[in-house]
Amino acid sequence: MAQPTPDATPAVPATADGVTVEPARADGVTADGVTADMADGDPRAGADTGVGGSGDARRILTLVARREITVRLRSRAFQVTTVLFVLAIAATTLILDAVGGSSSTRTVAVTAADGRQAASIVAAARSLDTDVRIRTVTDAAAGRAAVLDGDADALVRVTAAGGGYQVTVKEDLPDSLASVLTVAARQAALEGQISALGGDPAMVGRAVATAGVDVDALHPRAHRDGTRLLLGLLSGGLIYIALLTFGPQVAQGVIEEKSSRVVELLLAVVRPWQLMAGKVVGIGVVALGQLLLIGVVGVGLGLGTGELDLPAGIAVGKVASALLWFLVGFSMYALLFAAAGALVSRQEDAAGVTTPMIAAILIPYVVGISVLPASPDSSLVLIMAMIPLFAPVLMPMLIGIGSVAVWQVLVAFGLTLALIAVLVWLTGRVYGNAVKRSGTRVSIRDALRAT
Repeated sequence: MAQPTPDATPAVPATADGVTVEPARADGVTADGVTADMADGDPRAGADTGVGGSGDARRILTLVARREITVRLRSRAFQVTTVLFVLAIAATTLILDAVGGSSSTRTVAVTAADGRQAASIVAAARSLDTDVRIRTVTDAAAGRAAVLDGDADALVRVTAAGGGYQVTVKEDLPDSLASVLTVAARQAALEGQISALGGDPAMVGRAVATAGVDVDALHPRAHRDGTRLLLGLLSGGLIYIALLTFGPQVAQGVIEEKSSRVVELLLAVVRPWQLMAGKVVGIGVVALGQLLLIGVVGVGLGLGTGELDLPAGIAVGKVASALLWFLVGFSMYALLFAAAGALVSRQEDAAGVTTPMIAAILIPYVVGISVLPASPDSSLVLIMAMIPLFAPVLMPMLIGIGSVAVWQVLVAFGLTLALIAVLVWLTGRVYGNAVKRSGTRVSIRDALRAT
């Protein structure tokens, strides 16, 4: 393939992602802000001549990554989406806390004379999975004052006939509290009849309390906590969004540099693998920072308000594992997106080469949110989670729910790392050969051939 001639070099600085890129000059300043004097050897050491050593390669990679980080952080779209994500997570947590906190616990006032009814009311509330707090007042007048002041939801008194309750409320009786008091009133009436017949209500009450149903399940289903299910689905969902957001940005950046001929200037001072690796690392750091910020805000507010009903250590551990899976997943998909972007020279052709990767990200997310809420132990989801292309989205879901064994996580992680090792060589070869060719789309077969 013909190499670009010196006459093809633009006379004015070219731009890529908003950053000015200038050709190498005699004073040592090179394309993309990479200074030639950072190396002890040939200042123009690049794709053909190589760099002085591993230290120089790391410096170049760091400079390319730093440029990507700077460009992304200055992007208005990134800043707006980050703020919106954080506000959405914070608002959702605070709204749930406000709505749940306003009706989660009911306060029932009873007079000292009817204090023995407190145990019956609490027992009835427990049986109906309702939180009720008992407040003892001196007399009915004090109870009515507590109701008017909002310190109690209802005042309960035993009727003179002993056959039920007289309930005093400010406006109306909530349905959940009405159900609790109805059960307790019936229990009080039953105890009254037992006493009238000469029986011992306490003995009957103990007999009734100990009676129950002993279930022998042949295939018992493990209990799944709704909080863990929600945390798992949110973790997988955020990773899905991040991969779909930042993965294509890698391909778009490659195509933009290639279409503007900036890549020819860059390859005069850096090797193809350094340019690709720096772009992947830079965008990955920005994406990880955004996810970390969202995770810290979400978990912090969830634990602080009590909406995240998990020990802090477990919650933080699950978020950390999700971030680790994102790093692995982004590394894998970013390499694929970079190689795909190098195959074309126009943004209009990007969809044709990135669709397979987008589909590979979309499929596990759709399966996860469709199957896991109804069947957390789904064998289909577990099998798909062992596939490296699907693991970064599905494994955080399963880890959050708690329906996957440690050895299965380790196997999936190892397989994903093995695929990344293969992709480093494969995509590096495709990128290195295809990114130098402009014009028509480069086929995979041609990109894999040595130039």
